[in-house]
Amino acid sequence: MAATRGRRRAFDQDEVLEQVTLAFWRSGYDSTSMSDLTRITGVNPPSMYAAFGDKRALFGQVVGYYQRTYGAFTVRALDEEPTARRAIERMLAEAAVSYTDSSHPQGCLVISAASNPTAVSSDVVAQLRELREAGRDAIEAKIRHDVDEGVLPSTVDAHGLAVFFAATIQGMSGQARDGASTTDLERVAELAMHAWPESSDARQVAV
Repeated sequence: MAATRGRRRAFDQDEVLEQVTLAFWRSGYDSTSMSDLTRITGVNPPSMYAAFGDKRALFGQVVGYYQRTYGAFTVRALDEEPTARRAIERMLAEAAVSYTDSSHPQGCLVISAASNPTAVSSDVVAQLRELREAGRDAIEAKIRHDVDEGVLPSTVDAHGLAVFFAATIQGMSGQARDGASTTDLERVAELAMHAWPESSDARQVAV
């Protein structure tokens, strides 16, 4: 009995989480069933439920995994770049590449995974909406910081600018899922940056 209790699971949870993430990303939350996931991963239902919980709990882990891996470029850009302009320019450029990468489903999971919601998945819709709003708020905070530091003029509409670029990123995800190429989205990113207000500080000039 002791040996049975101490036996490790016969699968790698990170590897399974990767497969599950790709499945939800490809087909969306409502269209992906637990039977689909057990078939894709080869993990039997009792083991899947024991390791990850039900479908809703599993999807919560998937979202966290996605944010730490495929979607982490957005947070890195905001954290690592010294100005909002450079952060957003980098974010758009990396989105153009990531969203069209053929090694995984196109677009952004957080944007597309609940595109056809049902009453059953209303909490999933709310969760993903809150994450998108948090991303928009992070962009706005970066812009407001530059306004406070004098990098951008005090007349800049930080909220409006953040909404514009959040909408651009969401649009890029949708275009990628419709088959847009990396070059197409790089052009979108380039044109979007023309909306950036004139700088009041030399630090705003990209290097």
